[in-house]
Amino acid sequence: MLKVDVEQGSQIWLNLKAGVPSASNFDKIVTTKGVRSKTADKYVLQLAGEKVTGKREEGYKSKHMINGIDMEPEASGFYEIGTGATLEIVGLVYKDEKKSFLCSPDRLICDSKGLLEIKCPKLTTQVSYLLNPKSLESAYFQQVQGQLFVTGYEWCDLMSYFPGLKPVIIRIKRDEAFMSALEFELKVVCAEIEKIVEKIK
Repeated sequence: MLKVDVEQGSQIWLNLKAGVPSASNFDKIVTTKGVRSKTADKYVLQLAGEKVTGKREEGYKSKHMINGIDMEPEASGFYEIGTGATLEIVGLVYKDEKKSFLCSPDRLICDSKGLLEIKCPKLTTQVSYLLNPKSLESAYFQQVQGQLFVTGYEWCDLMSYFPGLKPVIIRIKRDEAFMSALEFELKVVCAEIEKIVEKIK
């Protein structure tokens, strides 16, 4: 694991992510069943273009998404108080020195092999997660398993937080079978990106 100390969301952070497959988008590469996603081809084109231009193409951010980012410090503080854990903020993490792919966990949990991934959804989504916590895990399966794959960590606490409602916290462990499929598809995607870059630059 190779940590880079930059502020998440900063221009430097965005520049480093340009052209590199990231765990938050691993669902565009592979399905929960470990097969190539139908969106992989389009994602490869995007990453190849970013690699040549050096600019990361930012997706649309809704009001709820922006609110979720603003709410993250409150949610992490709630987790610290509730669990007694000490959290570390990290910019981004590469699996190794090759820097072929990366992730940006919300927090590392100190003195453990655990991560914290925070979601601050709209009210109706939080209620749905309270009624069916498994739906939270399935919604972010590839991202969480991708973070565990990149970091080498053993588990991740996936937390959904909305002020005034109970949080939903699910501890997710490594799925080695899925990670094998993910690693295979990542190698294919990285090779495809390089071929396209050679053709268009």
